[in-house]
Amino acid sequence: MQQTETKKLYYSLKDYFLDKYGTRVQKITVALPFTCPNIDGTKGRGGCIYCYAGSIPPNLSPTVPLRKQIENAIMRYKRRFKNKKVLFTVYYQSYSNTYGDLDYLKSVYDVALEFDEVVGIDVGTRPDCAPEEVLDLLASYTDKGLEVWVEYGLQSANFESLKRINRQHGVSDFVDAVLRTKRRPLKVAAHIIVGLPWETEEDVYETAKMVAALPIDGLKIHPLYIMDYTPLGEMYKRGEFQPMPLEKYVKLAADIIEMMPPQMVIMRFTAEGHDDKLLAPEYCRPSWKNRVRQMVEEELLRRGTKQGSRNPFFHHYGV
Repeated sequence: MQQTETKKLYYSLKDYFLDKYGTRVQKITVALPFTCPNIDGTKGRGGCIYCYAGSIPPNLSPTVPLRKQIENAIMRYKRRFKNKKVLFTVYYQSYSNTYGDLDYLKSVYDVALEFDEVVGIDVGTRPDCAPEEVLDLLASYTDKGLEVWVEYGLQSANFESLKRINRQHGVSDFVDAVLRTKRRPLKVAAHIIVGLPWETEEDVYETAKMVAALPIDGLKIHPLYIMDYTPLGEMYKRGEFQPMPLEKYVKLAADIIEMMPPQMVIMRFTAEGHDDKLLAPEYCRPSWKNRVRQMVEEELLRRGTKQGSRNPFFHHYGV
């Protein structure tokens, strides 16, 4: 599918960067020795029931110096795109990347400033790990010329679901974090999970509607994938549930995209587990990524709809 066709269906992160910078902006994912209050005992132990190694990509290690991780990625992408102009944003992904001593956080965020090609930082975290002083620190990088995104894991707007996945925070924590973050010149992204086995379609739609109603700039839609050596994996091996079929996931992902305001960036609507540890579903293997994206796009085309087609809050956006 041509990029111009895709842009008519939904506002992708690639399109957002092209609109803003006039060239490709590539995310550099890095891994650091962060932890999480749901792992270190502050709130809980073991993390969320689906959590495997804090989502550290298999090709990364927090033992590699951050500067080296960024240098290696820039060299790799420059070789890949040859003579084309490429800019970069550094994605602090694994675990909770605002959960630490303020001086340490500043030291790791500061590394991004050392690279002329880096135009932004993107910080993944939890909504209960966003104290005012950390948000102020992140906002200070906008004064230094960086675009700053903060990605909050919501997962579900159903409080019972949050308890069952051992999330150890509430829906109100998410709303509070979003509103406080948006008092600053920061971009906010939300993560939601589709496919929690006890949730109905109505639960998924309520989560989507809450995201659409808040001042959120970007959305990541994740299918639930099941990793070995996790409580969710043990539940699956005991036969307690089956993963969502691909056809239903495609339908729900398309529904959610239709409900989002047109200016919200749809950052992703697939997810990949570590190939050697993924138990199910098969469509969450890395080799399926492009196919799942294509199927969601084809579903929107089949319907003759696009992002915003049934946004329930159009009056909020002057549409």
